[in-house]
Amino acid sequence: MRPPVEVSVCLLSLLAPGVLYTINNIPALQEPLPILGVGMVVLGSILLLTLLIVRNQKKVDPLFYAFAEFSFTCLVGLTNALEQDGFISGFMGFYVKKGEPHMSTAYAVMMSYWEGVLHYLLFLIIIHRMFKGKSYRSLALLWAGSSMAHQIVLVPGVVVGKYGSNIRPAFWRNIPFFLAPFWAASVLFSRPREMPIVTADKQISVEQKKSLLFRPVDLVLSLLLLAAGAFSVFRGFVVLDCPLDACFTYIYQYEPYLKDPVGFPRVTMLVYLFYAVPLLTAFIYGLRTPGCSWMLDWTIFFAAAMAQTQWCHIGASLHSRTPFTYRVPADKWWPVIGLNVLLVAAPALLALRCYSSPAYFMKPVPKGQANNEKKKN
Repeated sequence: MRPPVEVSVCLLSLLAPGVLYTINNIPALQEPLPILGVGMVVLGSILLLTLLIVRNQKKVDPLFYAFAEFSFTCLVGLTNALEQDGFISGFMGFYVKKGEPHMSTAYAVMMSYWEGVLHYLLFLIIIHRMFKGKSYRSLALLWAGSSMAHQIVLVPGVVVGKYGSNIRPAFWRNIPFFLAPFWAASVLFSRPREMPIVTADKQISVEQKKSLLFRPVDLVLSLLLLAAGAFSVFRGFVVLDCPLDACFTYIYQYEPYLKDPVGFPRVTMLVYLFYAVPLLTAFIYGLRTPGCSWMLDWTIFFAAAMAQTQWCHIGASLHSRTPFTYRVPADKWWPVIGLNVLLVAAPALLALRCYSSPAYFMKPVPKGQANNEKKKN
């Protein structure tokens, strides 16, 4: 009897530490070009083994192959995080030295923990639901938002930061991993949205007639989103070297990590300024305007993106691998962490509100159509 697909993928991904340990003990494979070549061969082999795992399946979602491949790299990331924090040794030394030196930074360590734990568990759950015929679109959107945010900070951060002058061939293996989340997101957004059918004449119409002032939860969420947007704009100005005294005071007395030369915090703040702020504005509009059904998907996607970036940002600003002068000062810990947590909490609470009570955001469905759907089900 063949094991479930998710078990097979799990066993396949567990090969990662063994592969790393082997390469770490073969000097001939520890030069920049061989590292890139071996990496591509290993990833190609994982894809072939994945094809063998599902060779008897009648229909396989193309996203499965991406999830299986990423599952392997998640364990590579977790191995890196554990070694950089001193829990294990003998696995990643060669790669950090001759492959991607930035993987030893505090940001990369926090990123690796996120991938190795959250993303890995998410992949196994998604694959399980995929082959059980259950819905997994929302879970996949969580991964897509998180992974896209990770990539648009990591790759530019390496290029513009202090490691930009020391880019090795292995860095370019990030290109397919950079593109994959964008492809997956386009596939997921093009599929039918998961939403309950509610008759137009009752619940939807009642909810959509209420103004924002009579929806206290939505009013509070709007204020939280507004505060998160204002804080994001402020920090964007800070990393752009705004000469205002408030910006100078903040970066030197509250969050000196923003000027860490690794580049990741600066890119994160610019991503917030140019991408997160417009989305936060759109969400405030969605809370004021009935029938914005796009809110049901985009809030999930955005909440995952903000959780990933803030996990890495907050963790790196406190991590021992960040030079002491760039860490959050002990006497400013609570206000800085509190403001950063706001950027996680506001999108997460909004996504929870949209998921738990979607009537306000749904387009009205004629009662006859709803009844026909029920008959079909």
